[in-house]
Amino acid sequence: MDLLERSAVSEGQAVDEPIFADERQANIAKLVVARGRVRNTELTELFAVTETTIRKDLTVLQEQGVLKRTHGGAIAVKPPVERTLQERRVSEQEAKMMIARLCIAELSEGDAVFIDSGSTTQLIADVLARESVGPNLLHLTVLTNSIGVADVLADVPAFEQVLVGGRVRHVGGSVVGTLALENLERFTVNIAFIGASGLSETGLTVADLEEARLKAAVIERSLLVIVAVDHTKLGVTHFAKVCDWNDLDVVITDEAKAETRELCSAHGVRLIDAACQPDEPTQ
Repeated sequence: MDLLERSAVSEGQAVDEPIFADERQANIAKLVVARGRVRNTELTELFAVTETTIRKDLTVLQEQGVLKRTHGGAIAVKPPVERTLQERRVSEQEAKMMIARLCIAELSEGDAVFIDSGSTTQLIADVLARESVGPNLLHLTVLTNSIGVADVLADVPAFEQVLVGGRVRHVGGSVVGTLALENLERFTVNIAFIGASGLSETGLTVADLEEARLKAAVIERSLLVIVAVDHTKLGVTHFAKVCDWNDLDVVITDEAKAETRELCSAHGVRLIDAACQPDEPTQ
């Protein structure tokens, strides 16, 4: 087994030890992206499973948009380059701030809320922290996998906060992985604010497979799913699929495209467009 193959196996996981299907699929995805293509026979040997199991794994990854199955193996689907969280935070700031304020308007006293990792969702936390005084004060329980969100809300007395445990993903400033998914099984939230890299006819997509799995797990455990995305993400399909339109309840954006309006209408998703909101009265 070469160095590349060893790097595809989870850190600290021996090749001959059994691993969970989601871990194996994540490792297969990394290997396909690194090599460009793999064969079923190579994967069965590497992961010590049957070819039937590998074919099932490849089918799952193909449905998530990670790769394309071929006769006897799979080839990579070239992903867009993921920008760092800091790079994303400095782009479309005005649009993201409008979206953040519209998201906060959806909150009610006593809500249990999930705030996702990402530049737009980080602004939700920033605004909540600044405005956590006065007549508009809300008492919330906040669940998050974002290190930045956890940091900014840590000292807000009105919020009970839980940070999901797991593997730290530095490029996204988030916590992901099997442990994070296991942690999420303990919770149910009223509202989940979910960020994404793309929202198109394909559904909700992001740049990283583990991020996609965590968001999907949150969506399953949320009573109301709100997607917060600026106009640059609309009509875009990224590397890993999170969910279909039928799993979404609300889309909040700064300027909706015609395609997005049609998709929201077709799937019964409420659209909140900042460009269509009345201007705030001047003082």
